[in-house]
Amino acid sequence: MPTISRFYGIEIIMRFNEKHSPHFHAHYGEYRALIGIASGQVISGRLPRRAFRFVNEWAHVHRQELQANWERARQAESLIRIEPLK
Repeated sequence: MPTISRFYGIEIIMRFNEKHSPHFHAHYGEYRALIGIASGQVISGRLPRRAFRFVNEWAHVHRQELQANWERARQAESLIRIEPLK
């Protein structure tokens, strides 16, 4: 799965999966979560509260870029890295 961003020990990964609506994966240590792009909510998995707040803030700022990457993934195109949360 291609990593599209990293910040505060959190790795953001995306790959196309027709089973779910547009989403990305967030990995933080042993925690894993699948997050919906439109809703910003956890579809499956779990993150600690603080890590989830960082991911949610980052996703809110970069929602259009995430959606564009989802479309690239659907077309089997290379994904664009997204600026980390600062």
